[in-house]
Amino acid sequence: MPPVAPMLAKAVPTIPPGASYEPKWDGFRSVVFRDGDEIEIGSRNEKAMTRYFPELARAFLAELPERCVVDGEIVIATAGGLDFEALQQRIHPAVSRVNMLAEATPASFIAFDLLALGDEDLTGRPFAERRARLEEALGSARPPVHVTPATLDVDLARQWFAEFEGAGLDGVVAKPLAGTYQPDKRVMFKIKHTRTADCVVAGYRVHKSGPDAIGSLLLGLYNDQGTLASVGVIGAFPMARRKELFTELQPLVTDFEGHPWNWAASPEASAGGRTPRSGEGSRWNAGKDLSFTPLRPERVVEVRYEHMEGDRFRHMGQFVRWRPDRTPESCTYEQLEVPISFDLDDIVPGLRR
Repeated sequence: MPPVAPMLAKAVPTIPPGASYEPKWDGFRSVVFRDGDEIEIGSRNEKAMTRYFPELARAFLAELPERCVVDGEIVIATAGGLDFEALQQRIHPAVSRVNMLAEATPASFIAFDLLALGDEDLTGRPFAERRARLEEALGSARPPVHVTPATLDVDLARQWFAEFEGAGLDGVVAKPLAGTYQPDKRVMFKIKHTRTADCVVAGYRVHKSGPDAIGSLLLGLYNDQGTLASVGVIGAFPMARRKELFTELQPLVTDFEGHPWNWAASPEASAGGRTPRSGEGSRWNAGKDLSFTPLRPERVVEVRYEHMEGDRFRHMGQFVRWRPDRTPESCTYEQLEVPISFDLDDIVPGLRR
């Protein structure tokens, strides 16, 4: 019975031998429950997401076994690869907009584990058995329900790791063949791409603990037009360092007049309309304040990131070091590694809708 916390993965630097390997999908982790005509889609944090994906709820009634619990990922596939931003837009309070987006940007479900079938609880069975049962139970499922590819060949897994990023995937997951399903435990392994980039620090947000500590630093890169575009944030600092940074950055504090991110004066300057504007809210937390303190864009920081989604970092970056030897103008998109292009339909046939 819902809710069930998904089993998690811990990051490792290389692909381990002797496991079952799958592409790491970049979407919403979901545990799907079906009991006859009842469907429940549970999120990673065990909250119900059924209302946001009515097209998937209908598909689950048609394509899943009559009584089952399936672990997987909700994704939106486009000609350019996985579109996480479009997926985020699907979380909306208005029923009319949810229904409109279900038609305009329909989602797909990638199944990769089977927790229960009929009256049988499979969580105590080894993964090798659960995978075989999953393939049998969903072998005839039609889009938008898919079973993720899997292999026991570590060399093929390395090939997937190198190639599939070009379709928007996130790396590779390795699952011990004898492993049981352990909710909320990091007993799988994930191998993700990591890279570094030199970025301009152009603003900050204060920490929730008080106004004299840095919560996050806002990062920018110069595009082909010479405009400083917002690419993401870094924010994992010890508390003592957050307070030191606040003091260090005060000489750079400026106002929005003349700042490259003066959104109120030039809304079209935001990179694709997805950069944080002063006072803008968050769809994930309506009470979250996304306003920021502008800084003169003079300091350069090297950050570690996994991959890009469009012109922004997909996940929060990690601080590496300050780069006083770099000029802000040298921090351009040209330094970023561009993955080779790869078609999603070559990974899962019929995934693009």
